[in-house]
Amino acid sequence: MDHIAELRREVTGKVEAIRSRDKRYHADAYLFVIDAVESVLLEISEVRHISGGELCAGIRKLAISRFGPMAREVLNFWGVHTTEDFGNIVFNLVEAALLLKTEHDRIDDFLDVYDFSEAFDRYYRGE
Repeated sequence: MDHIAELRREVTGKVEAIRSRDKRYHADAYLFVIDAVESVLLEISEVRHISGGELCAGIRKLAISRFGPMAREVLNFWGVHTTEDFGNIVFNLVEAALLLKTEHDRIDDFLDVYDFSEAFDRYYRGE
């Protein structure tokens, strides 16, 4: 059996288990956050803990790269409207053993990291 396919099935199964108890976010939002973690780690060229602020910045960068001017709309469609939503997703992924956290990590690390309008809309208006 293909190891990558098996891993994908495991991740998908855990995300669906999360969604069975917390339906606020689309499955793609969880997978996107996992992709963003990987993207941030690749960018910093080392495996280490990343902060909520670092992850939110990486999510913004990846969303703009993948979705362009539709980034905010895609995130909103997935149920994500604030950086706190990223925190909720991260902590659900931690609970499902798909991400790790330190004893110092708090959901508050994701509160008001940036305003979606400023982070996504203003980027494309050139402000």
